[in-house]
Amino acid sequence: MSIAAALPGRAAGNPGIAIGGALTLALLLTAALSLLWTPYSPYAIDVPHRLALPSMRHWFGTDALGRDVVSMLMVGAQNSILVGVIAVSVGLLAGTALGALAAARRGWVEEAAMRLADFTFAFPAILSAIMLTALLGAGIVNSIVAIGIFNVPIFARVTRGSAKAVWQRDFVLAARAAGRAPLGITLVHVLPNILSALIVQATIQFANAILWEAALAYLGLGTQPPQPSWGRMLNDAQAQLFQAPWLALFPGVAIMLAVLGLNLLGDGLRDLYDPRMARR
Repeated sequence: MSIAAALPGRAAGNPGIAIGGALTLALLLTAALSLLWTPYSPYAIDVPHRLALPSMRHWFGTDALGRDVVSMLMVGAQNSILVGVIAVSVGLLAGTALGALAAARRGWVEEAAMRLADFTFAFPAILSAIMLTALLGAGIVNSIVAIGIFNVPIFARVTRGSAKAVWQRDFVLAARAAGRAPLGITLVHVLPNILSALIVQATIQFANAILWEAALAYLGLGTQPPQPSWGRMLNDAQAQLFQAPWLALFPGVAIMLAVLGLNLLGDGLRDLYDPRMARR
């Protein structure tokens, strides 16, 4: 039996993919549902019912302004997914192009591309967001830019390492002997063969992007009020930590489950596509 034919059976027997996929699906469905329905408006202030305990009326209680915590969590999932998708896409496209160029050209081109990636990697997402905030002001756009820039060298390194191995394969050597241009070889032969590694890395970076977005929002550098954000909810919960601990508990659990699900899914996919795991 070939590895490709064995993948579905191995995926079904992989608990990481099962649990991670279920948690990731729950995150996506929650965000999709919030576009159509939430128990209450996440922006509606109800001071008489502020800091209400979790109940049948407000499943997770209300915050210091009387806003429904469940509704805010549901809408906050939209921001997490939006930041994750755009930031990872920016890093994936730019990083893949840079890594593929380095693997194809070698020499001084490879050295220059990798040193550029190293220079970019020296600025973590939070530090980049602080610099962008000082120049342009806080906001979700700056968070996306900062996280996207930080993702570029990560994808560049993964692409370069995987692509260099493919460039040594017999079918690529045959294509070069036939006179195929490096760009054509990269598009037709190299990228399809490293796609699985890029998918795995994108899944893991998606989890990191959600975590970074929450951290930036917590510091006041990301999503700005009144737009709900899990990190912003944690920041607001500090003042009522002993009076209403559920205000910190529920967004913290939401972040944990989202990141855990994506990390489990990424690790499961890595095991699934790893040839050594396939032989076992």
